[in-house]
Amino acid sequence: MKQKLASLQERINQQLVAHLHTLDGRDERLLSAMEYGLMNGGKRLRPFLAYVSAEALGGSFEQVDAAAVALEMIHSYSLVHDDLPAMDDDDLRRGKPTTHIAYDEATAILAGDGLLTAAFEVLAAAPVYQPSQALALSLLLARASGAAGMVAGQAIDLANVGKSMTLEQLERMHRHKTGALIRCAVLMGATAVSYPLAPELEQALVRYADAIGLAFQVQDDILDIESSTEVLGKTQGADIALNKPTYPALLGLEGARQKAAELCAQAQAALEEVPGDTSALAWLADYIITRDH
Repeated sequence: MKQKLASLQERINQQLVAHLHTLDGRDERLLSAMEYGLMNGGKRLRPFLAYVSAEALGGSFEQVDAAAVALEMIHSYSLVHDDLPAMDDDDLRRGKPTTHIAYDEATAILAGDGLLTAAFEVLAAAPVYQPSQALALSLLLARASGAAGMVAGQAIDLANVGKSMTLEQLERMHRHKTGALIRCAVLMGATAVSYPLAPELEQALVRYADAIGLAFQVQDDILDIESSTEVLGKTQGADIALNKPTYPALLGLEGARQKAAELCAQAQAALEEVPGDTSALAWLADYIITRDH
């Protein structure tokens, strides 16, 4: 499966460059910053989720390319903005200077804005989707990335720096900040090949995605303590330095590991209700809680 992940990472990277270069942009520095934020070595887990969700339902990768590009543009914009001084104030992302360090703060803000809007341009212009299908995909992405999803999670996160949170509050934050876009990736991949989705199938996919979304964040919190800056590609211990609420802080390291394992098991159970070959989705659930960066 690691070979499959690598193959789909290569595919989405090619698609990202191709779509980026079709944008009608006239400011070379802005386009350069957008490409820098987009093409700096991400794991591409969200596009991978979209591709293998579609594959499980008998779809082709060609049907998913535009949705996968839009997802990764949104994810990359969020990271460019998260790293800004007014947000997480980080100097490293994936082992490289963050966009506002490599360029400047204003250019980084605009690059994020450019990637955000380009995502919806890609979906709207994709000839592979019927108009109603493109609208459904756009609505999924807008809800997951906006004030009801990822943006809300970041707002909750920033509002609680230095404050104590209950486990329920922490999970609510991460279901928005990280989980919403992961859920969206699964549903967009499925919707790209099977529209409209059957309610029972959608519910099973949501249960799977919600479980791995939380598991991803639990593992991130563990790695922030146990890994190194060199392996992580970002500043190790950043959450501790900012006094952010984390799963290890609430549950202890062993409790956090147990939580991740329980979430992985929930994800695997949900896949029993998804037709087709779900082996790649099952593998990803395990990978999320065993990765080292």
